[in-house]
Parts: sequence; C-alpha cells; structure tokens
Amino acid sequence: MAQPNPTPAQVAARANRADARRTPGEEVSGAESIVRSLESVGAEVVFGIPGGAILPAYDPLMDSDRLRHVLVRHEQGGGHAAQGYAHATGKVGVTMATSGPGATNLVTPLADAHMDSVPMVAITGQVAESLIGTDGFQEADIVGITMPITKHSYLVTDPDEIPRTVAEAFHIASTGRPGPVLVDIAKSAMQARTTFSWPQELALPGYHPVTKPHAKQVREAAKLLATARRPVLYVGGGVIRSGAWQALRRLVDVSGAAVVTTLTARGAVPDSHPQHLGMPGMHGTVPAVAALQKADLVVALGARFDDRVTGKLSSFAPHAAVVQADIDPAEIGKNRAVDVPIVGDLNEVISDLVPALEAEHERSGKPDIEAWWHQLDTWRETYPLGFTATDDGHLAPQHVISRLGELARPDSLYVAGVGQHQMWAAQFIRYEHPRTWLNSAGLGTMGFAVPAAMGAKVGQPDRDVWAIDGDGCFQMTNQELATCALNEIPIKVALINNSSLGMVRQWQTLFYDQRYSNTDLHTGHGTKRIPDFVKLADAYGCEGIRVEHERDVDAAIKRANEIDDRPVVVDFTVSRDAMVWPMVAAGVSNDDIQYARGISPAWDRED
Repeated sequence: MAQPNPTPAQVAARANRADARRTPGEEVSGAESIVRSLESVGAEVVFGIPGGAILPAYDPLMDSDRLRHVLVRHEQGGGHAAQGYAHATGKVGVTMATSGPGATNLVTPLADAHMDSVPMVAITGQVAESLIGTDGFQEADIVGITMPITKHSYLVTDPDEIPRTVAEAFHIASTGRPGPVLVDIAKSAMQARTTFSWPQELALPGYHPVTKPHAKQVREAAKLLATARRPVLYVGGGVIRSGAWQALRRLVDVSGAAVVTTLTARGAVPDSHPQHLGMPGMHGTVPAVAALQKADLVVALGARFDDRVTGKLSSFAPHAAVVQADIDPAEIGKNRAVDVPIVGDLNEVISDLVPALEAEHERSGKPDIEAWWHQLDTWRETYPLGFTATDDGHLAPQHVISRLGELARPDSLYVAGVGQHQMWAAQFIRYEHPRTWLNSAGLGTMGFAVPAAMGAKVGQPDRDVWAIDGDGCFQMTNQELATCALNEIPIKVALINNSSLGMVRQWQTLFYDQRYSNTDLHTGHGTKRIPDFVKLADAYGCEGIRVEHERDVDAAIKRANEIDDRPVVVDFTVSRDAMVWPMVAAGVSNDDIQYARGISPAWDRED
C-alpha cells in the first residue's frame, strides 16, 4: 500500500522532534545544515559522488547515523539510482553532485524524472557566490539549464535559507504531480556559519495543487460511463504515482469496462484480470489498440495521450467521448479535446467516481456491453501476443524474457532501459502488482536500467530486482556494477545481447532497405566479443553467466535467482533479426497496426 505524502505540518513536526535532541539555536556550518535538513525531512539514502564545490557537505555527511550514502561511479548513475529508489518505494529519491560537469551529468536523469513524474531532489554544489557569473572553475548555471526539466530549481547563497529550501524542495517534489527539484548551493554558503532552524510552516504562494475533484465533473463522468456501450479505461502512470491502484480495481469491477495500461502503468491492474487487454500504443497488443480505436468512451486516468499511444493523433479513438482525470491541469486537453475534464488526485477522483457510477447504475441500470466484450474476446483469441522461432541458431529474446518472468520470484521487480528489450519485457512478463515494473518511458533513456535497478534494490532490499537490459544500453552505465558489488547491492542483470542497437536496426530493416548503418556493436555474434560481458562481470566482482542455447536458459535463470551475495550478469546471446511486434509505425494511424511483418489485423471497421 502506498504511503501518503506527508503534509508540510507533518514534515515540520517530524523535524522538530529530531531537533529536540539537539541544542536549541546551535550554530552549525551551512554544510552541516544540509545534512540536518536531509535528516529532518526523512531522507534515508543519498546517491552521489563528491567534488570540489560539494565537498564541504561530504564532511558532516560522514557523521550522519541516519543517512546512507552510496558512492556511485557517475553522476548520471546517481540520478537514475535516485529514480529507481523513488519508483520502487514511492518516496523521494535523493542524489548529490558537485558543480559544473557533476551537475550537468544530472541533466539526463532530471529530464527523465520530469517526463515520468518521478519525485526526486538533486542537491548540487555551486562555486562560491563571489565567483558566480565569472566563469569560475567548474561553474555552470545549472539552475538555468534545468529550469525546463524540473518542477522547480533553487540557487541558495545564504546559509540561513538552506533548511527552508530543502523542506520546500521535498514538498514540491512529492506533492501534486510528482517530479524532480534541483537545489544548487554555493560553496560559500556551505562554509559560512548559520543557526539551524527548521521551518514551522511552508509558505509557497502560487503552489496549491488541486487534489479534490469537482463533484459535478465526477457526476458527468459517471453518467457517460454508465451509458457507454464500448467503454475503455485508459490507465496511465499517474495511477502508480498516486497509489490509486486499489481504488482503480474497484472502478474496473463496477464499470465492467475494458482496461488498457500504458508502459508506465503496467501492474496497476493485474494482467490476469479478465477485463485487462494489455498495453496500448506503438508496440501494444492488438486488442488494446483496437479497443481504443473502436471505443465510444475513453476514460483517461493519469494518462497524457502521448504520441506513442495515440499514433496519428487526428485518427485516434475517432468515435469516443473523452473523460480525462489528472492532477496536472496542464495535461487536460493538451493533446486531445476532452468532453469531461477532472483535475484532482487520482485516489480521490476514482474514489469519488465509483459511488457516483454505482448511483447511476441504480437509477438507470447497467449498459448492455455484451456485444462489446464479444468483439474484444474475439480480438484476444485471434491476435494473441506471440513470437516465432529464430532461424539463425540464436536464442529468441521473447522466450528468454518469458522464462525469466515465469521463473523469477513472484514479488520480483523488473527494470528496463529503452529499446526492443524494454518492449519485450513489457509484453512478455505478466505484471500482477504495482511498482514491479520500472522503465524509462517518456524520455527513453539508454543506460537507465542498471543504476535504476541499483536504486530499486536499495529501496526494496528483500526483493529480487532484475535489470533487463540491451547490450547497447548496458555499455552506457555498467560501471555501476562496481557500486553494486562494493555496497552489497545484489541486483541481477538479464543482458539481451543481440550484438546490435536493436530497435534502431529494426527500423533500418523496415524503413531503410536493410542498410545497417552503425548499429553493429560486435558484442555477441561471431568469434570476437568486445567486450566479453562475462569477463567484464568478473572484473566488477559480479557473477557472469553466458547462455547461447535454449536448453540452458532455465538453468541460468535459476542459478541467478539463487545468488544473493553479489550482482549477477547473465549474457543471453539472442537473434539480431528478432523484431518487436505488434507495431504501429511512427506517425501513422493506429488503424494501420501490423500484427507481424506484413500482416495487418482485419478487425471489423464498422462504427
């Protein structure tokens, strides 16, 4: 069950209790104030790496008995680890870096967190106040750089402002639509003396996220849902972020509607639920895509009608009325015109919508959706997810990932970067619980999986965490395996090694006459393996396993599951010709989905 975000009053009360153990009005350095502020706000883990401008903060950090610091090998890894921690726990992830290149290395994870609404606070050192604007050594205007990709960015030059700023940063990151906040602190402020004083209340004029939905809009949505003959619940990642999955399950059962869960919402509704059609979009299931195209009502819950779901926007769900509920008013109607807009926290929206729908059913009866379900079930039977055997002697990646999902422990977490392996993991693993599937969705960041899995394992140490990665993604951040080995963070990596930039190669196959320009990575096929991932794993203090034959797949996964004292890398040599199907090509209508290469579903095109 998701833990509710603390109110500002609760944060202040918790910090006051912590302060009572200290000398009132005690003078501290700004650096000590940073550490005390993190302790006071309830932070548990900091993923970071020291450098000149942030160095003052690392001295008191060494003395903290409440903050665990994980020394990463690259700032990007620290940022993605903070994301993984936040994904897996629902808490705010924290990362720390120095000025200049240290801070700019956080740009990608900040942008990633911003796109996927992940609560994260990044604390960066800045050059001394007297040097700001002089192009001092390792100076960068990280506040200006990150302003478009954070909920808010702070520059702190007064040490007295550190506690208030940290408190505000955590509040902003975790409330409303979650997201990243950057706090850039001048080195001179860390070195100066101050009196630590935690704010009794937070004054944030203009920041008042609406959580309670408008009752009239909820009633209007209930009326539409109570009369629709072809309803679909289009569930996005907002359901996961708000912890609204239990309320959603009730709505699914009461409404009888079909449900689709986007890439960021996998697990919000169990895959085993009979009304769940799977993932919609570019590589979604045919029933999920078809249901949206033929719906007469689409109820979007924490979803933003992004291009990977809608395909050609003008042809998306052409016959449907639209209800859109979101905590962020800027998302309402941004891409698709909306008939009933609802602004509010999804937990409250859905909790209000269920009794309103039940009341409509009592007044008017339930709609006849039998014909709709007959059509949906026909699509499910006719166009199931599947794959064909490879003809080059290498493993089918879909088989590897399917077996991984079947053999892993039931409460395992799965983390993916971006590409073919990500889509296969979304398709062929059955997700029965929320917060068990973590991936880089909106930004599509290569290199996300290993450090994010590390952060998830820190947040959920008693659960297995599998990073499902491609050989291209893996080579961008695999240095964090050293972090995992040294800090006893035993993640497991399933390396889907097709010796290629797989998704790019797929597009070259389909749209560029099989002209494979610069997509061969030379990592798995042929006599040379550069690098040899098993040897690399060994060099990092991990267990390395190579699998080249289908008969060895199960044994390797079982062996990896048994190893809990160090990270494991399983190098699966898979076919480079395997492709992700179904597929809607970029920019075309979802009506033109291909079930497999050259095969388009012949669904009923009558309105």
